[in-house]
Amino acid sequence: MSPQNVARAQVLAAALLFSIGGAGIKACALTSWQVAGLRSGFAALLILLLLPDSRRRWTWRTTLVGSTYAATMILFVLANKLTTSANTIFLQSAAPLYVLLLGPWILKERNRRSDLVVMLMVGAGLALFFVGSESPVRTAPDPLRGNILAVVCGVTWALTIMGMRWLGREERAGRGSAAPAVAAGNIIAFLVSVPFALPVVGARPLDWAIVVGLGTVQIGLAYIFLTRALRTVPAFEAMILLLLEPALNPIWAWLIHGERPGPLPLLGGAMILGATGLKTWMDSRGSARPAP
Repeated sequence: MSPQNVARAQVLAAALLFSIGGAGIKACALTSWQVAGLRSGFAALLILLLLPDSRRRWTWRTTLVGSTYAATMILFVLANKLTTSANTIFLQSAAPLYVLLLGPWILKERNRRSDLVVMLMVGAGLALFFVGSESPVRTAPDPLRGNILAVVCGVTWALTIMGMRWLGREERAGRGSAAPAVAAGNIIAFLVSVPFALPVVGARPLDWAIVVGLGTVQIGLAYIFLTRALRTVPAFEAMILLLLEPALNPIWAWLIHGERPGPLPLLGGAMILGATGLKTWMDSRGSARPAP
């Protein structure tokens, strides 16, 4: 197999591992804060151990971006415990809308007219999650509150994406690196969650196995695959391949927990994912044009 195909397989493997997060979080009987803290703690250990770049060139910039990533990690778990896995991942996937809204202010990047189409698609998709009401079920006891947390998670994920981009610029200038931000984010998420997670009592061996697996495999190993693959796979191709995560996430929750999202959230999720793919495609065409 060629190095290019190996790298593509690593991106797909990362997306596959990311996709099991929702079902795994719901399968664990520990509280939201316990799952969030322990998952990030184990992820930080593996990333620091196996990714040498994550241990170098820590600055206040990496800690700042790590803080937004930590918020994303915590909010993802909190939302997953309250609403469906499909709602959580689809609402987080609305991040491109917030990047378009905040990019001109934070990154000083101008939007194009075609970006308005993406904004409208994502905005309409988001609205569908709040039309009518979803009935609480065992795996989604408070859908409305969970949906709100998932929306905030999308905002913090957008800030993380912009922060990683900012760190990429700083790295080229020799003032920082994006690699330690993932490790910093998991460490911060662990430290923030600990006060709300203690004491951990009545945990089954299965619960410990799940959080260890979520931290080391679903987060840690997935990021190691992705970090190595991005040295070879172009950004556009990687973004398209990573859409496998939100596509598979609801399927795992349905197969394992019998969780069935409603038709409007599914339509909203399809619109958000379609807008994400469209935005990625437009960006790739813009970067491929020769400079005048």
